[in-house]
Amino acid sequence: MMTRPDLIVFDVNETLSDMGPLSEAFAAEGVPGHLARTWFAGILRDGFAVAAAGGNAAFAEIAQDSLTRLLSEHDVSAPGDSVERIMGTVTSLGVHPDVVPGIEALHQVAELVTLSNGAAQVAETLLESAGIRGHFAELLSVEDAPAWKPARSAYDHAAERCGREPGRMLLVAVHPWDIHGAHQAGLRTAWINRAGAEYPGYFSRPDLHAADLPALADQLTSLHD
Repeated sequence: MMTRPDLIVFDVNETLSDMGPLSEAFAAEGVPGHLARTWFAGILRDGFAVAAAGGNAAFAEIAQDSLTRLLSEHDVSAPGDSVERIMGTVTSLGVHPDVVPGIEALHQVAELVTLSNGAAQVAETLLESAGIRGHFAELLSVEDAPAWKPARSAYDHAAERCGREPGRMLLVAVHPWDIHGAHQAGLRTAWINRAGAEYPGYFSRPDLHAADLPALADQLTSLHD
């Protein structure tokens, strides 16, 4: 039987941050809004590739470089200016509607930290703007780890920094690849499925799944320590 975790580790991009405004930011630069999702998926793909080859590139470096090329391919006249505005949107995103009540509830369950493939400062700004930064003991980034998630070393880094056994940690994410990586590293996992999607059959199944963070808090509250 699953017991209540000591530490809850949150992914940041898309799990906490609402990336919907990116589509509008792309459209404002004369680029189809749906390419925002394509761009973000490409950032992850290239970051994973660098990690698989033994490196660790900064999220912002990949994001800006790939965005410049994407905008140039779509004949944006001043791609540098457009990159600056779109990246400004990335660093000023808000949280999903369920995040504030969910974090307030989960803060009563266990200690909270973040573990992001992006910079810790982005998480800092996001959580400060939402008024919930004080609920997090630490904001971790893979920039200080050997590799991006879902490499095992990223989760090992979080366990070492927080001084916790992986089995007492719960990774919360909307990304099945993150769930899979955390499971392989010995963490327990919770998949947040706001969109009602099907979970991929080739990844390790999450220990818990919920439609939003308050629903996850309800599940964890019912568990024994």
